[in-house]
Amino acid sequence: MTTRARLPRLVAAGATLALVTGLSACGEGNGGGSSDDGRIHVLVYGDAANKVEQQIVDTFNEKSDVKAVLDTIPGADYQKKLQTIISTPQAPDVFFNWGGGSIKPFVEAGLLLPLDGFIEKNPDLEKKFLPSVFESAVVDGKPYGVPMRGTQPVLLFHNKKVLADAGVEPPKTWDELLGAVEKLKDEGVTPIALGGGDVWPTQMWFQYLYDRIAGPELFAKAVAGDKSAWESEDSRKALGMIEDLVGTGAFGKNYDSVKYTNGGSVQLVASGRAGFELMGSWYYSQQLTDQPEFAEKDLGYTAFPTVAGGKGDPADVAGNTNNYYSVLKKTKHPEAVAEFLKLMYSDEFVKAQLDIGNLPTTTGTDEFIDGSGTPEYSRFQYELVAEAPSFQLSWDQAYPQKASSDMHKAIQQFFNGQLDADGFIKAMQALPTD
Repeated sequence: MTTRARLPRLVAAGATLALVTGLSACGEGNGGGSSDDGRIHVLVYGDAANKVEQQIVDTFNEKSDVKAVLDTIPGADYQKKLQTIISTPQAPDVFFNWGGGSIKPFVEAGLLLPLDGFIEKNPDLEKKFLPSVFESAVVDGKPYGVPMRGTQPVLLFHNKKVLADAGVEPPKTWDELLGAVEKLKDEGVTPIALGGGDVWPTQMWFQYLYDRIAGPELFAKAVAGDKSAWESEDSRKALGMIEDLVGTGAFGKNYDSVKYTNGGSVQLVASGRAGFELMGSWYYSQQLTDQPEFAEKDLGYTAFPTVAGGKGDPADVAGNTNNYYSVLKKTKHPEAVAEFLKLMYSDEFVKAQLDIGNLPTTTGTDEFIDGSGTPEYSRFQYELVAEAPSFQLSWDQAYPQKASSDMHKAIQQFFNGQLDADGFIKAMQALPTD
């Protein structure tokens, strides 16, 4: 996926860019789903992927009596702007989101339409998507979103040449990773690049270790409001392993002055100054754009290592399950909306998303992968997600947006040794869950 397509993930993680004060039309509309101008208004984050979304809207309009119009919010403050319009006459009928905590407040406010009625009439709205992805838009047992872009699992990337020179194989276990760290240090290479200045990349180490050690249940309890989950034995074990990894010098000494968002950590791996980087699947596209020779020859990738004795399934993944379309309860065109959502698992949709580097999560995606621009990489991702018993949504997306800042602060301070385990646990227990 393109560098620009990464922006929704940065927004949800709390990246702060200019506030957008109005809607701009990608198609012919200018907002106003609930003002009933006789059309369906579909609101999306404005970026390069809009060309596919416009294509699907055009396809829908060819046969539908009720027409759809694509509205966009340009810039990177989509979530904040959405919150200002969602209960006004300018609210859309259908809107882009990240599932999980990003829509929970809207569900609790009674603004969203549960999709179980749509699914009862058309079971394919659920069955045509990978279960682990579909579940990320289920709130309080009811579905509130249909996947509409591509999955973004977090993978462990590496520089093949750097690893080979140090006599290191891509690690399958945590012990193998620790061994690789020591060998890379002996070669004078920073073992693991980390954009600690952005904080959200640091979070990725927490969410994977917690899953590997405790399984998905611990975090599920925590985000549901069970604060005792954070003080469990498994939680303390995960924190201890993070402390040990940092203590080995795995990330070097200056990781907090390095950022992913300005390409700093990416360059460390591409230039051979670092061996590994844990990052979302969009990393491949960025390296291909910024360092094409390196990406085509020496960029490798693997799943996150297993942890001996852990309760989590080694096949579990973490990251951004997908983006979703949710529906406003007050839409005046529910039947037309249901027809529009059917296109999210169409062959046209899948092929168009693959063409721009996104990996859709329909059960039919597999048959189109070999014809994509990066078939080997796309298949690796697809099979990883398809076989995952659990796909943990990034912590700062699973929690309400208002929790992100304090969460990131706790993560950064623990990683830097400014908080001990008890301090981190108290900080996480203080996060709002609704």
